[in-house]
Amino acid sequence: MNNREGTVNKGNNGSEYRFSVDHMDPTADPLSDFYTYAAGKWIANNPVPSDKSYCGSFEELRERNLENLGEILKECLGASKKTQPGNEAKLGRFYASVMDKDSIEKAGLSPIKGTLERLGNVSSIDELRKFLASLHRSGFQALFRAYSSADRKNSEFYAFYMAQGGLGLPNRDYYLSDNYREIREYYAGHIERAYRILGKEAGEAREISLKIMALETEMAKNSRTPAQMRDAEKNYNAFPFVSLDDKFPNFAPGSYVKELSIPQVDKVIIGQPEYFQYIDTLFRESNLELLKQYFQWVVLNNSSPYLLSELEEEHFDMYNRKLRGQEVPEPRWKKAVHTIDQFMGEALGEMYVKRHFGEDSRKRMETLINDIREVFVERLKGLPWMGEATKEQALRKFERFRPKIGHPAKFRDYSSVEIFENDLAGNVRRAIEFEINRTLGRVGQKVDRNEWFMTPPTVNAYFSPPDNEIVFPAGILQPPFFDHEMDDAVNYGAIGGVISHEITHGYDDQGRRYDLNGNLGDWWTDEDRKNFLERADELGKLYSSLEIFPGFNVNGELTMGENIADLGGVSIAYGALQRHLERNPHLRKERDGLTPEQRFFISWAQIWKSNQTEQYSKMLISMDPHSPNRFRATIPVYNHPDFEKVFTPDGAPGKSNGGRKKIGLW
Repeated sequence: MNNREGTVNKGNNGSEYRFSVDHMDPTADPLSDFYTYAAGKWIANNPVPSDKSYCGSFEELRERNLENLGEILKECLGASKKTQPGNEAKLGRFYASVMDKDSIEKAGLSPIKGTLERLGNVSSIDELRKFLASLHRSGFQALFRAYSSADRKNSEFYAFYMAQGGLGLPNRDYYLSDNYREIREYYAGHIERAYRILGKEAGEAREISLKIMALETEMAKNSRTPAQMRDAEKNYNAFPFVSLDDKFPNFAPGSYVKELSIPQVDKVIIGQPEYFQYIDTLFRESNLELLKQYFQWVVLNNSSPYLLSELEEEHFDMYNRKLRGQEVPEPRWKKAVHTIDQFMGEALGEMYVKRHFGEDSRKRMETLINDIREVFVERLKGLPWMGEATKEQALRKFERFRPKIGHPAKFRDYSSVEIFENDLAGNVRRAIEFEINRTLGRVGQKVDRNEWFMTPPTVNAYFSPPDNEIVFPAGILQPPFFDHEMDDAVNYGAIGGVISHEITHGYDDQGRRYDLNGNLGDWWTDEDRKNFLERADELGKLYSSLEIFPGFNVNGELTMGENIADLGGVSIAYGALQRHLERNPHLRKERDGLTPEQRFFISWAQIWKSNQTEQYSKMLISMDPHSPNRFRATIPVYNHPDFEKVFTPDGAPGKSNGGRKKIGLW
């Protein structure tokens, strides 16, 4: 069976997915092309499968997890026939509803018919405002996003946020940059084709398409760039609830919020006030019919993946084939796994960890994290560019840092969610409404510090600034990231680098703004802030000089936080490895003809081994806060002061990274 059928992708050369010297191309010069040296054979032998837009270490592990999750869900099918309301039966019914294409075809457009009819009956701006609130309660984020999260300046409590959003393309660049002109034209055709499926005549569908494109383009023009959206301070603008309607009298957000039926709202945090001034203008000009058409489009477009095959295929063509370069859909069972992980992820995750996550993994991770913590404290104390007053605050903040490993202590309760085996669109909508009700209902309450924002099978990790914590789901604690069968140098380079990366996020260009209590605030001295920003500026210029295709450069401002964390990840994990080897000198020996230090750097690079379609790469460069994998694998390595001496007998100082100056942040 090939990878498209769900088996583990072992590559055309038969090599396994874990760290391997077989992935390397030793003919490449590690000082000038470390990515090819570390992973060149894998890259050459693993083209992107036709049902993917990307393949690499993360995707290989996701595929293995998909197999495990798929087996769990198939077993749940038996329970789905029973009447008990438990998670196993609900997961089985949810899985059945995705796989039951006949019922989906038979339902046609009926799952959204009631919503569209209610919209059609809207006859005033006041009614439209109420309808918008009902859309948001059902997960249709038209015009903007509304959600609850920890208050960034009072992190003990949940607050209500409103932020720009509502675009059908990935971000504002797709509407305004010449690089995406072809995508814009295709998106306009996508709108037209979807409306033809809805039953509109060709001329009317084309007219609606042009109007929606014009509206979304104006929305994009009034939106902040992805890089500007990273600035936590500038995107925190708190308004007393009672003053909202005075600030935006035509949109009247206070009235809108009341329609959401949130129990307690004292203030609203508006991310981008200038965007909501534009929304206010839209309502002032009483663009009733235009807004109704746009709302109709949001409902139609967002529901399409769960409706009849003609709309589902049209949606895939736009968002997967055209935007990402994915030629064909994955097998349907994989869609079922993705859908359930997205909408009932903790129920599925609870079953996953019982079968696929052992306490031994947690204990080894805790040991590794503690090792890295000690090195990070030493590194903070020894930073030559940071003064003592700032160091003291940084160390106090780090004392409160905590890791979460594997899965939540308590899983989410889905007992109130109704799931039926022949109602996919309804299941999705009810699961979304459950989550929105759960999160909006907690506004004003104390933050639940035990909550997770990734499901247990997720192949990823994150740092939460308001919580001052790193979170490592069970899904990523497997090869090639965490491998019981590999030597410590490999694990320090892989999962050790990821742990250190996430820890460093607490002190990157945004994370550094959060104090020991997880609140936005300025606790740096003027001199230390200046020293940090000078180094960050150098780093931004370095990454902005990197190009993936002609005219498609890395955005050093957008990727700043992740780039800083990558530098810290390699530097701190390497220091932890050296500490480990000093305590255990018997481990300082060659394997496969490589020293522990060489294996460390190669392991870091190999976790970023990947191939992507050109379309997907171009999409990511406009919106992803991470740099392309080639640069993640190499720039932090080139920047390390020991890199040259590790790979050359004479140290060859300055040869790597084009002779660029090394940036001393961490």
